[in-house]
Amino acid sequence: MSYNNYIAIEGAIGVGKTTLARMLSTELNTALLLEVFEENPFLSDFYSDRERYAFQTQIFFLLSRYHQQSRVIPQTLVSRSLISDYLFDKDSLFAHLNLVNDELEMYTRVHKILGEQIPTPDLVVYLRASTDTLMQRIAMRDRPYERNMSRDYIDSLREAYEAFFGQYTQSQVLIIDTNHLDFVRSIQDREHVMGLVRAAQERGAVQQVLPELREHVQPAGLRILEGERRRLGDFQRFHRALDREKGFGSDLGMNFAGLTEEVGEVGREIKLALIAAERMLQQAGSRQQALEQSIARRRNLLADEMADVLAYLLKLSNYMGIDLESAYLRKMSRNWDRDFEARFAEERQA
Repeated sequence: MSYNNYIAIEGAIGVGKTTLARMLSTELNTALLLEVFEENPFLSDFYSDRERYAFQTQIFFLLSRYHQQSRVIPQTLVSRSLISDYLFDKDSLFAHLNLVNDELEMYTRVHKILGEQIPTPDLVVYLRASTDTLMQRIAMRDRPYERNMSRDYIDSLREAYEAFFGQYTQSQVLIIDTNHLDFVRSIQDREHVMGLVRAAQERGAVQQVLPELREHVQPAGLRILEGERRRLGDFQRFHRALDREKGFGSDLGMNFAGLTEEVGEVGREIKLALIAAERMLQQAGSRQQALEQSIARRRNLLADEMADVLAYLLKLSNYMGIDLESAYLRKMSRNWDRDFEARFAEERQA
């Protein structure tokens, strides 16, 4: 199966997302998905009176972006790579900037439900720029509804983007500082940016395709089974789709019991491999060779049981709202900095 990439371009208002998306789409010969923000009937009023029109504006954007991405992205990626000039997750960034109290709580609930259905990009290109640069570019394009946009709002938005991508782990992120780049007029700058994107694509990890689900699976499941570049979060989303497809329960106790049962199955297969290795010792010539031969005979069974352990761990992570990949990276980072030799020495002395 050929693999089709999904790249999202992101950054604050005026940074050049749509311009770069168009250029990359032409350069890389991909399909192009552009945000349809001008159809929002509340947008002009929002920039005039943010507090009054924030909720209507945000909900319209949320539903519009969901409808567009959940439909277009899975269908397109079946046959072509795709570049979009926005990331669905950024909608929440704007909401936290513009909404408060009950309105923000209601928005957050809806966003969480819809967000689980949206495909995850293989690469996000985050275009960074200073507030002064953003204001200059907004003034140059001179859109009527942006003329009343305050500098404070753009500065708050820029800071929100910085904080968002400082913690974003769902996809590989390429950060490009555009303050001194003009990829519209400068061929050299354009080639520089194209080279950065191509290099980021080359660094992407490739994994095997997930098993097929039926056609009526939610879009998240459809996207997952089409791709080969995967992160652990994609497997968590796969299990959400699989649970809906198969009607599997999400009870915490039952899933934990399932995890312990499958760990026991792994232990059973290892025990049987050790017993078989003892019986093969004389023929094998050495204990290590006997164990290797015994494990080789049971490797498929061991693989199945270990896969079940991982599946239940992913399901439990979903149930408890844990981003397992982020948690793993944080924990391994702490482990890397620990002095295990000193710890073991203390334990021996104790």
